[in-house]
Amino acid sequence: MADRRLQVFQAVAHILSFTKAAEVLHMTQPAVTFQIRQLEEHFNTRLFDRVHNRISLTEAGTVVYNYAQRIFELYTEMERSVKEITGGINGVVAIGASTTIAEYMLPKLLGEFKRNYPDVTIHLKVANSEAIISMVDHNTIDLGVVETEIANKKLVVEPCRNDHLVVIMPPNHALANYNKLQFRNILEFPFICREAGSGTREAIGEYVKQSDGCNTGIKVAMELGSPEAVKSAVESGMGISIVSSATIQKELRLQTLIAIPLEPPLIRTFAFVHQKQKFRIRVIKELLEFARRYCAQNKQPYKLTM
Repeated sequence: MADRRLQVFQAVAHILSFTKAAEVLHMTQPAVTFQIRQLEEHFNTRLFDRVHNRISLTEAGTVVYNYAQRIFELYTEMERSVKEITGGINGVVAIGASTTIAEYMLPKLLGEFKRNYPDVTIHLKVANSEAIISMVDHNTIDLGVVETEIANKKLVVEPCRNDHLVVIMPPNHALANYNKLQFRNILEFPFICREAGSGTREAIGEYVKQSDGCNTGIKVAMELGSPEAVKSAVESGMGISIVSSATIQKELRLQTLIAIPLEPPLIRTFAFVHQKQKFRIRVIKELLEFARRYCAQNKQPYKLTM
């Protein structure tokens, strides 16, 4: 329903690539270029700078992009409001989740929700916890699921389930025979950690502050942006790491990794986060209530042995 030129512009501005935007929109690149040129002619100004096969938004382009975001949000709200009047649970929900949750918890939850509500369309955005909280705060997404403490008092935070973090290493590692580890036991070994802003990294940082004998700090050998990358690095013998027990079930079955709990345990909480007014939208209310029931039925921690 929205201006097609604006839809094409928003995709290009978000991805900063005409080629990739064409793929996402299922259009040819010349068709995308034509739509952008028409919009630039409408505003009588360039919206993108093009230098050495790279593009960036001009000052005018940034203004148009910000307004486009607001326009599409209003369109979505309008469609939801009309559909709620006409009955039925349908519409579009934008969910954001941190990498660990998106890869290891949400697929089953959302799969079951879709079987119950096939007319609901779910858009999932994956980023680290810090970015997801910012998206909720700026109304870019309807519901976030994160793994970190949330200081923003304007947002509603609801705990979902506990997550146990454990030390992982190859089976032949010097620490592999321990039943439990204190944090100071791992300080002499190279450590593979997640990127800044990750909920896992924040949880480890808070745990270190409360641990005795850890003033020397961690020997960070590598920073990586996903649980899969961290696991691969550990399997390759590049170091040890601390990850969610939810992320290593396959590796434990295949015996490519060993998982050892910390003493005292390192436990964090997965939580839903949303704006207060979002709960009044019927489809989001239904999704949140479904997610609460799902979490209540799946509270058992993941196994560390196979």
